[in-house]
Amino acid sequence: MREPFPFSAIVGQEEMKQALMIAAVDPVVGGVLVFGDRGTGKSTAVRALAALLPPMRAVQGCRYHCDPGAGSGLCDECLAKTTREETRVPVPVVDLPLGATEDRVVGALDLERALAHGEKAFEPGLLARANRGFLYIDEVNLLEDHLVDLLIDVASSGENVVEREGLSVRHPARFVLVGSGNPEEGELRPQLLDRFGLSVDVTTPQDVPSRIDIVRRRDAYDRDPKGFAAKWGAADQRLRERIEAARALLPAVEAPDSVLEISTRLCMALGTDGLRAELTLLRAARSLASLEGETTVSEAHIRRVAPSALRHRLRRDPLDESGSTVRVARAIGEVFAA
Repeated sequence: MREPFPFSAIVGQEEMKQALMIAAVDPVVGGVLVFGDRGTGKSTAVRALAALLPPMRAVQGCRYHCDPGAGSGLCDECLAKTTREETRVPVPVVDLPLGATEDRVVGALDLERALAHGEKAFEPGLLARANRGFLYIDEVNLLEDHLVDLLIDVASSGENVVEREGLSVRHPARFVLVGSGNPEEGELRPQLLDRFGLSVDVTTPQDVPSRIDIVRRRDAYDRDPKGFAAKWGAADQRLRERIEAARALLPAVEAPDSVLEISTRLCMALGTDGLRAELTLLRAARSLASLEGETTVSEAHIRRVAPSALRHRLRRDPLDESGSTVRVARAIGEVFAA
């Protein structure tokens, strides 16, 4: 199997890398939506981050790689076991193709066992494989409506329920949803857009040194993937240790009332609907603080995560032709200056 491109070797795209690391530290933040030009390293960054993360604890033999310490969050098969042997498995990254059928996504009757042995057995789908990992959808804005509805249901409940052909199966399906696409090819349905915790815009670098550096690194990787990965191994290991330390520190990170107040004022200034914006802003800032080894969320953390947490939650304003990123930046300037 080919070595993934090292996360630490990705040139630029700092906001995208920050958003992915925040989601890796605290999946409760929600998924990450990456919109922008083709060939800007969107899928490369997702796979690189998954390879960077330490292997996760799982029940040996479990088709959903349940966490042994999950308690009630285990699948029915694991709950039925009197003893659960533990193993370590890589963090999964599962691609959801645009043309995937619903059976392939949610799972279906195992026809081979049904025909050969007359048994009704469940064949897990992509959602089962993605449990506790990343579900990646390229060109997410072109996803068929019935799959969008399905993902919204699973993302909100954290479990996949399949009842068909005499089967009744329920299994955990908690994953970081990562979508990428080009906004010129179509907009994302608001219901799914709202399920992404963070949104990032990526563009092709416009300075000569960065473009040369990208081409040089990619060429070196293509010629010798193992050698290139080994060269960046120490840098990736430092990032891995930083993420592990942040996960351990996260429960101890506190947010003072002043931070909550400025988060609320910022969301009110932008006219975001509901309270999901404030919650995401707080969780993302707490995750960023833990990545930096700090136990208190500051206004600086809020300011740094606000664009990615809020830009996709703005209502359209027919009287304001500014893009969402500009509107968020303007609101940040006004609220933090008050």
